[in-house]
Formats: sequence, structure tokens, C-alpha cells
Amino acid sequence: MFKSFFEKYFSGLTKNSILLAFASLFSDISTEMLYPILPVYLTQYLKANGSIVGIIEGIAQATQNIIQGFSGWLSDKLQQRKPIALVGYFLSAVSKPFIGLADTWQMVLAARFSDRVGAGSRSAPRDALLAESVEPQHRGRAFGLEGIGDNLGAFLGPLITVLLFFLLRFDIHIIFYLAIIPGLLAFLMVTLVREKRVNVTAKSKVSFHMNQFPKTYWKYLFVTCLFGIGNSSNAFLILEIREKGLSLYNTVFVYAFYNLVAAVVSYPAGSLSDKFGRKPLLLTSFFVFLITYLGFAFSSDILLTGFLFVFYGLFQGIFRASGKSYAADFVPSHFRASGIGWYSTAVGLSGLVASIIAGALWDKVSHTSVFVYGSVLSLSGIIFLMILVPNNLKNVN
Repeated sequence: MFKSFFEKYFSGLTKNSILLAFASLFSDISTEMLYPILPVYLTQYLKANGSIVGIIEGIAQATQNIIQGFSGWLSDKLQQRKPIALVGYFLSAVSKPFIGLADTWQMVLAARFSDRVGAGSRSAPRDALLAESVEPQHRGRAFGLEGIGDNLGAFLGPLITVLLFFLLRFDIHIIFYLAIIPGLLAFLMVTLVREKRVNVTAKSKVSFHMNQFPKTYWKYLFVTCLFGIGNSSNAFLILEIREKGLSLYNTVFVYAFYNLVAAVVSYPAGSLSDKFGRKPLLLTSFFVFLITYLGFAFSSDILLTGFLFVFYGLFQGIFRASGKSYAADFVPSHFRASGIGWYSTAVGLSGLVASIIAGALWDKVSHTSVFVYGSVLSLSGIIFLMILVPNNLKNVN
């Protein structure tokens, strides 16, 4: 009985999609192991101030976002996914120990820049490999499975650091060195992926001009950006629950369980998007975002806001599983890495704009205004998604 359920529930997945999910698991463990300790390392060990922390993370995030679009274009231009993804995974893995070796914040910036160049380079080619690893009717499941790996890694990474740093009292530098291990395991997973042969005649048709994408793709990107400029960094959610009195130790656990919820919901969300279309699932994620931000704006109850943060994991899991697969649906196969790459760039850069605006609102207006602003933009995103973007596409390939 359980075997037949398992086979039916995970039908359509391939060895490649499973390997790429494990790659995301290990790479996110490597990245998120550093999440709880990097600000501490910069401020307490290297004596950097809060502005330096913001500059380093801002440059790192912007670098990753911009690189994603270009790596997708290059992957389509060369019609090569796996080699570019491998370079990205390897560069990201070997950069992390150099953070622990740094004795100035400038060295940390250089290592973080290298790490995020690697992360940006691998993203679009990997997602194109993932989209091409299954039939179109199972694409949501493939991205959902990859989302499980990504978000489960984000759950396990901070817990590993809690164990090593807070409980076993490992030296902080050792954790940066150890982060290379899951990073190289991710690289190993991708080496086992078998890339499909592509029609080499497609090479000559691929150029840097973006007018080759269909209008529906640009409508989708417009809605993504509109919603995205209200989707600020999760750092503001963390700061808010800390302001309400939650300890740092418990905040790390809330963040970890937020990622666990995202991991658990990711595959079912992708599977449902295959069955009912991407649009209803994406709308659901936008509504979860709206509810969470309204709760953070108007509730002073620490238990409720802590619950809402964990509940917010539904947004992360659904948005990741259905958002990228939706973008992949709009573009033909020889433009797929570019389509997903520019989508990821749009998500990242609009999020960067959102965080800059949120920071100004946080400092100059009020903490509540950050979440009211996000709520208004999410509501706008819901309206325009309903009006502009179709649910199911004909001739998806």
C-alpha cells in the first residue's frame, strides 16, 4: 500500500531531479551554517560596525542576483548547463573557509563576493537542468523536490551551528572551515547528473536581446517585481521578534522551523501546481505573505508573531516551488536558463530595493510601516497576478 502511494506521489521524477535536490540540500547546509555566526564574527572578532555588515551582505546579495541572469544567458548561448553549474558549486564551496581565515572585514567581503558569484553562477543552469530532467507535466514536482532540499538545508544548517558553536563550544573559525564539506558534497551530486543532449542549431538563435521572450513572460516578470519590491529581507522579521523580546537562541530556532515548514510544503505545492496550475498556488503564497505582514504590523504578542514567522514558511515553500516552474513554463527550452535566470534576477533585485526601502522606513518612520508597506505591495501583486497572468499555458515544453 505504502509502496504504491510512494510510487504514485513521486511519479515523474528522475535520477537527475533527485541528485539536484540533494545538491540544493548540501549547498544550503553549507551556506546556512554561517547564518547565525557571520554577524557575530564581523562585529565581535573583526570589530566591524553594523554599517559594514550591511554593506557586505548588500554587495553579496546584489552580486548573486545580477550574476544569475548572465549565467542563464551564457548557459543558453553555449547550450551547456552542467559545466557552468559545477563551476558555481565549486567556487561557492571553496570560498567559505577563507571567511574564517580573514583578519579584516575587507577579506570577508572578498570571500563573500566569491561565494555569491558561485551561487549566482550555478542557479539558472541548475534550474534549467532541473526543468529539463522531467516531462513538462511533472515540472512543479521537480522544483518542489528541489525546494525540499533547499529549505531542509536551511533548517539543518543553523541547527548544526547551534550544536557546534553554542553547545559544543567549537572555535568560530572551525565552523567556517567545516562549511566546505557540505559544499563539496553538493558539487559531487552535480557531477553525477547526466545532461541531455541539445540541438546545437539553437546556439545561433540565442542572443542577449530579451525581446525573444513572449509577452506573457514579461507580464509575469512585472507582477514578480511589483510584489518583490514589498518583499524585504527576512532580517526585518527577525529584528521585529527580537524587539518583542524573543532571545537570540530561540530566534535561531524559530528561523530554523520557518525553513522546516518551507521544506515540508515545497513538494506538495509543486505537485499541486502540476495538477491545478501555477497561478492558484502562487496566489496562495501571496496571501500567506499578506497575512504574515499584517500580523507583524498590528500584533504586539510575541507568541503570535513567532507563530506567524513559522507560518510564513508556507510562503517560502510555495513561492519557490511554483514561481520558478511558472517562469520555465513561459519560455521555450533553448531559452530556459535565460528565462529562469532573469526571473531570479528580478526576484533578487526587487527584494534588494524592498530591503533598502524597508531599512529607511524602519529608521525614519516606524517598524510597523515596514510591514504595512509590504502588505500594500503584496495586495497589489495579488490583484495584478489575477488580471495579467494566465494560469495554464498551451504548448508548454
